[in-house]
Amino acid sequence: MSSRPWILAESTWKTVASTPYEVAVLPWGATEAHNYHLPYATDSIQCDALAAESARLAWERGARVVVLPCVPFGVNTGQLDIKLCLNMNPATQAALLADLVHAIEGQGIRKLVIFNGHGGNDFRQMIRELQARTTVFLSTLNWYKVGDSKLIFSDHGDHAGELETSIMMHVAPELVRPLHEAGDGAERRWRMTALREGWAWAPRRWTEISADTGVGNPARSSAEKGARYAAEVTQQVAEFLVELAAADVNDLYEAAPH
Repeated sequence: MSSRPWILAESTWKTVASTPYEVAVLPWGATEAHNYHLPYATDSIQCDALAAESARLAWERGARVVVLPCVPFGVNTGQLDIKLCLNMNPATQAALLADLVHAIEGQGIRKLVIFNGHGGNDFRQMIRELQARTTVFLSTLNWYKVGDSKLIFSDHGDHAGELETSIMMHVAPELVRPLHEAGDGAERRWRMTALREGWAWAPRRWTEISADTGVGNPARSSAEKGARYAAEVTQQVAEFLVELAAADVNDLYEAAPH
């Protein structure tokens, strides 16, 4: 039997066949440049590690959760001019998601969580469309938005900055280059007020906003900060997985107030 039966990639048919999985977790990352000090697979490495730990915590509480292999390609349309940033369009993601949902539906798994680790990915509209034609209950979360990261990190950049670097120092320190090699992650902000303030949105062209592909200064990153935030994320996600595993998909809402 696998020492981690909640990880599909490490499990044999004998283990899988005998385990009544209640929830499937699909990590979804990206392959893209992360400043000079983090690897291209950063989003996927983080997804794999945090999803696995969340599932372990849920498993210890009796929830039968299985973590599927991570999808390593995300939406990178704004980085196509950066060498080997590999883009997967939303329409392709939607087709892939539909195929995977169809597979697990036929195998009796009725709940799926997309564990997202890349800011360019947005599965909400895909879920709205797919939910109408599947009995699998679909949900998604962005791990980097769980809890209040501002209580731990002083820099709030969203790409290869203090948060991501600290998490990588915690989960894969051997892949993090010395911080003195990193760029400062300075961002050129929008000229237009609405886009700069965030109440209007447009995709960013990465080579025009960042000289080093980072957005956010990693200088104050540490493994200790990464461990603190990883613990907060995985504990909260585990709680969600435990609740989801126990939930009746036909009775998901509280009684109406009288």
